[in-house]
Amino acid sequence: MMTGHGIPMLGMDGGGAMNVDAQISAMALDDVDLFGDPVIENALDVHLQPTRPSPSKQLRQRLDELRTRGCCQGIAWSRQGTIASVSKDGRSVDLRFLRCHPENGVWDLSEAHSGTAWVSSVNIGTPVTHLAWAATSSPELAVIDAVGRIYILSFSISLNKAYPVRKWDSDAVDDLNAVVGCYWLPLGLPQNRQVHVTHGPAVWTGNDYKYENSLYPATGPWHPNLSKSALVCLTTNGLLKLFFAQSTHPRVEETALELESITSSDDLITHSSICSDKSALLIAYATASRQLKVARVGINWGLPRLPADSKVPPVPPGSIPLNPAFQEKHVAITSWLQWGPSESVDSSMAQLTLMEILPSALRGQIPGNPPKADMVNPSILTVRTYIPADNSPYQAECQSIIDRWELRSDQAQTLHPAWEQLTGPRKNTLPPAHYLRKLESIVIPKVIVSIHQMQLGKVICFAFSDGTVQYRDRFTFDEIYQEQNVQMISSPHQVGFQFTNETPCLQVAFSPTNCSFAQVCEDGKVKWNLMRYPTQDVNAALQGMQQDAIMAALSLAISSAAMNGVNCDDVLAIARPFTQKPDFTHAWIKEIVKLLKIHVDYSEEVHHDQLVRNQHLQLCLSIINHFGFQGEFKPRSFDGRFAMLALNVRNIVILITIASNTPVNLKEKLSPLDEPEVVESLAGCARWAVNLLCYLSDCIFDLLNDGDFLAILGDPKRFGELTRYLQSKNEVALHLLLCSSTRGLLSAACRRLVHLELLSSRAISYYKAASTQADPAAPAGSAAAAAQTTTPRPPSALYHAYQKMRTSSSSNLIKVADFEKLLSGLNQDIRTAYNASLPAIVARYKQQQQQQSNQGNGNNSNEHVIKKVQAQFELDMLLAGNPPPAFREVLVKFFHQSVRGFMNGVSQADLYYGDYSLLEVDDDKGLLDKRRRQGRYIDVFKRIELIRPDLNNNNTKKTTTTTETSGDNGGGNNEKEGPQWRRCVRCAAVMEDIYGSRPGFTFVLAQQRKCSCGGAWGLLQRSSSLVA
Repeated sequence: MMTGHGIPMLGMDGGGAMNVDAQISAMALDDVDLFGDPVIENALDVHLQPTRPSPSKQLRQRLDELRTRGCCQGIAWSRQGTIASVSKDGRSVDLRFLRCHPENGVWDLSEAHSGTAWVSSVNIGTPVTHLAWAATSSPELAVIDAVGRIYILSFSISLNKAYPVRKWDSDAVDDLNAVVGCYWLPLGLPQNRQVHVTHGPAVWTGNDYKYENSLYPATGPWHPNLSKSALVCLTTNGLLKLFFAQSTHPRVEETALELESITSSDDLITHSSICSDKSALLIAYATASRQLKVARVGINWGLPRLPADSKVPPVPPGSIPLNPAFQEKHVAITSWLQWGPSESVDSSMAQLTLMEILPSALRGQIPGNPPKADMVNPSILTVRTYIPADNSPYQAECQSIIDRWELRSDQAQTLHPAWEQLTGPRKNTLPPAHYLRKLESIVIPKVIVSIHQMQLGKVICFAFSDGTVQYRDRFTFDEIYQEQNVQMISSPHQVGFQFTNETPCLQVAFSPTNCSFAQVCEDGKVKWNLMRYPTQDVNAALQGMQQDAIMAALSLAISSAAMNGVNCDDVLAIARPFTQKPDFTHAWIKEIVKLLKIHVDYSEEVHHDQLVRNQHLQLCLSIINHFGFQGEFKPRSFDGRFAMLALNVRNIVILITIASNTPVNLKEKLSPLDEPEVVESLAGCARWAVNLLCYLSDCIFDLLNDGDFLAILGDPKRFGELTRYLQSKNEVALHLLLCSSTRGLLSAACRRLVHLELLSSRAISYYKAASTQADPAAPAGSAAAAAQTTTPRPPSALYHAYQKMRTSSSSNLIKVADFEKLLSGLNQDIRTAYNASLPAIVARYKQQQQQQSNQGNGNNSNEHVIKKVQAQFELDMLLAGNPPPAFREVLVKFFHQSVRGFMNGVSQADLYYGDYSLLEVDDDKGLLDKRRRQGRYIDVFKRIELIRPDLNNNNTKKTTTTTETSGDNGGGNNEKEGPQWRRCVRCAAVMEDIYGSRPGFTFVLAQQRKCSCGGAWGLLQRSSSLVA
């Protein structure tokens, strides 16, 4: 990684002003041949200095744009993974995202999807200049044009499908309304935990890494609805605007404040930067007269305030209309251009290119404790850039000067008591005065094109036009991450990761994890640059402490994403090459479980909600699933198949639970089970779940008839070979039953299936009875009433849907209730085995520890150690490890008693020849090739078979339901073409891009905003490739 070094400012030397005449004379001699005298050439050092490449025309144009307009970021990366960039013509926005290629599982940047459907029909010809993402869970993108018109888009479903939230048709067309700075408010946190929890650094203890946790204060202001944000903008004419959504309705409203009075062109604002600091907005802005001003602005949302001792419960924010108002205070002013006595003034150096304000921050770390002291003041960074002219005779190089100011305050001054005699009793102190203290400037011999804050503002990253980056400490401004440091890790750079394939660029946007960035190159193309580990031999790199360091760095990166709810796909892309080493996936998952303290032991009787809501466990399964995916229509690995089935069972349990249990506050508005679209979707889920139970039963019966398996099971000395034998057959059924988390999901699925069967039977009986009853609206004695007594009304669509549900939720091959009993008995035997074996294991463990340390281990009770050992056993089985030795007797009883009892009344032949294509667990290459040729996929929402659109001709039956569909970017679909497809960017699963007009179906469908693996959806274009 190339880095900049502090050098003297251009036009300065160590002793004073540059002798310009001398240089001009020397350059004049360069134009004279002087008969080719080599002595003169050597004396003047002519033609010996290497020439630097001249800055490109595109870079010069970009710098002119940065100097003219303070808000012109043409590429932005959302927290959920969408990369938005302004198109080459400036009239639309292109949308991209990272995606795992369905052919081989390799990560790459998707093709550009043009977001042109939202463009206003009234096009005034002004280009789009700035893009900014909100931090909301349903990402919102602010699109700003050259005259300050603002269009807000929402990406609630797919990464590349936008819905308009606010249109700019009514915005005034005025150059003075051009936006010079904008900022989305951060998401609010509950009152009882308004702190950010960060993991790291990872400290080497000699045997492994210990992870420290730190707490940092979360500062507002934020929207009263904690799930929403608001956009703050400052215009050229000094108008501060707030765009916000009411809590009572989704319409975006606006309020404004005149922050700066503009009386002449010198007062116009050119650049601005906004941040949140101590429950207020801190706004720094520069004017055309080269003034740097700072204002602190509070937001009063107009909500009633109750006394602290009030016993009246607060009114929910969502029930009161918001009426926000700004409360401003100008705190400091200075000049952003302060020439030194020996500087030579260049016109380009008298113009700003970038500005960034850094809020106050905690210096150092406070592990495990609330933040207390050592708060560093806010600071302001400005960048001025010099590039030599094309026809310059000097061998000058590009320079970027970073000027820094610290916002400081004097201590409050106490007034003399005599003032009370003149003005009466009042506070005898004046408010503290604020001022901007100039800090030492930093000069870098490169062109800075972007400034990015990382790690809660503790690290500042500068991106340069040559494609390189540089990291500096926010407090000392020293350059960091230049050397490896595996003793204390806070960034992947410290263990050897680096950005390679440097390409000259004009703009840069970092990913949410800061492990990769997207850049706009000089040819206008968007390129993805991923952090990589410089090695050709992965097995050689993953040895000893270096492997531990790599896993610790990747664990810190993915844990930060998990804690903040942001996309982490680029971390998976970094880690995927390491999976060439067989044990890397398991070792990394163990490190993640250790860092995030993920609960994996569900062997005790717990409510299934706790298991389903364990999102960190879902993340672990998602990682295993992704690494086990080698491409569609290719056999999955043992781990991949295990994780894929577990994730799909979890998703089905969630959908059935959501549809069957409407929230109390929505029961009056919707009833999902009264809508045929919902019932048909649940019928598909039930069919998939029943197929899974039949498949598992068939696999268990095969093991019961497998002599080699029974021989391993019967010999205690060979029990350690059990998992290796199952992996050789790619048989995951037994691990799904033995692992407590997946066993709990299967048990929950069984209960949901029994519930659906009972519900559908009752519904069918009800509708049958209702169809023969007379219509109460028909007059007594009329012909219509007489006809209804003899002729039943035709069944409704809901009746047919419930018939399909009853058929799908039960099976002629096995009984769901019996399978649940089989799971319940196995669960009880496993708990008994744990209770009988673990105390002895823990006693031996504590005895060994006592002998090694020569002291007691009284701090940890036996119960605590037992739970820890039990959780380790469960984690091993989750990661395809061998069951503990105590499970051998459990399995012997399970196969020879429980399974044989379950076999009674079950046709093994029917199970063996059953069609399990819906589960996508085929290993046979011939079957997989056939499905590929036929273009057959499984919809992960409706659990039906889909045919690839280009193969779905008149001779092929379409397997879509009568559900309304949506089209490109929120538009309507062509009914003849059918709905588009969505594809998961992480596991390549597909589903139809559907929506419903009924509230119940919309509510259930909203739970499928992400794939079952937790990956985001990308909307596929209407093409035959099915590659985003």
